[in-house]
Amino acid sequence: MRVLDRKNIVRELLDTIDPDPDREGLVDTPKRVDKAYNELFQGYDQDPEDILKATFVDGACDEMVVLKDIRGHSTCEHHVLPFSYVAHVGYIPDGKVVGVSKIARLVEVFARRLQIQEKMTTQVADTMVKHLAPVGCMVVVEGQHLCMQARGVKQRDTVMITSAVRGLFRTDEKARREFLSLIGK
Repeated sequence: MRVLDRKNIVRELLDTIDPDPDREGLVDTPKRVDKAYNELFQGYDQDPEDILKATFVDGACDEMVVLKDIRGHSTCEHHVLPFSYVAHVGYIPDGKVVGVSKIARLVEVFARRLQIQEKMTTQVADTMVKHLAPVGCMVVVEGQHLCMQARGVKQRDTVMITSAVRGLFRTDEKARREFLSLIGK
């Protein structure tokens, strides 16, 4: 992979946008953008498997576990613009559970990459299934995309909803309805 100086690239981009990229408000922008991108895209440096390594059998249940209203931001890979999301993750354990913060961290790992909401939703569910082997898993993500709000069709109040349904949630309508009820849908 080629190593490029992101600050120089941002500086060149500013040259194409603003007639005075050396003005006070822009002079340190390349440095700020570089720092922001390090944070926004830190998901590439994190292994989702590491997050779900620590599981617990003591206290594990066979009932639905739901973490709802996981809020955050991601960056659309099509326009490199942010989208905000609220994620809801539920699973039915099969002998082991994971710490509740790990679920939010798992969502965050995938959100901190150039992303589309559909893929992020699927990645969370598939990773839960692969590493926890639950009886079922369901992920619902609601997103508001700046690429639709600020440009193009300019739809400010639209919400895109994606879901990934695995295991028992796919085959048992009652379980699926319970999950949706618990997240207020």
